[in-house]
Amino acid sequence: MFGRNLRHLCAPYRSVSDLCRQLGINRTQFSRYLSGESFPRPDVLHLICQFFDVDARILLEPLDKLDTRPGVLNHPFLAANVGSGMLPLSEEALPSGFYRFSRKSFVEDDLVIVGLVYIFRDGEYTFLRGYEPRQAMSTHGLPTNSPLREFRGYVSAQEDGISINVAHRHNMAATFNYLGRVAAFNNTFWVGYAARPTRETLRGRRVARMVYEHVDAPLRDIVALARQTG
Repeated sequence: MFGRNLRHLCAPYRSVSDLCRQLGINRTQFSRYLSGESFPRPDVLHLICQFFDVDARILLEPLDKLDTRPGVLNHPFLAANVGSGMLPLSEEALPSGFYRFSRKSFVEDDLVIVGLVYIFRDGEYTFLRGYEPRQAMSTHGLPTNSPLREFRGYVSAQEDGISINVAHRHNMAATFNYLGRVAAFNNTFWVGYAARPTRETLRGRRVARMVYEHVDAPLRDIVALARQTG
């Protein structure tokens, strides 16, 4: 059961080796966990549970039974509007894969933030995943470990584009993105804006222009792009 649950949790990650580096766990030992040949020590299990935001019941129970709450989006009051009632987003509308985004900084007028996100499907749903650049976190005096840098979101179709709701763990530092496809550039660009729910201040902005570029390239080129984010 643990191996099955762990394989499911690892599914969104393109590289198990990279995941092991983030966790600080030996790749060979992690493979034994995935195959069900061995169980982790209590301290390693705690590390895995903390990283994936699950509890130790993953040793014995299926993931879909660990949390019986439907989640706020699938609450009966909202399910038909923004939960299970959402229409699937087609691959043609937004292909799965890596995207490089560029947007104006919310804080500094002369800065543009560049990052990399991964769009993927799970059944009828479309999800987004990415990490804040270490340099940006460090500049603002924030921790740079992977769980705190990671953000996730869900993507939904709009009448004339797509919307992406993104948040860090526990819905901290949430943003809303809207993007429309640009007809030129081989249909690889989406243009729109990002908005953050925060108080208005004299310095800084709450809405910033944003561009997404679909990066259809070998993994080595994707890695090179990831190193340029910041």
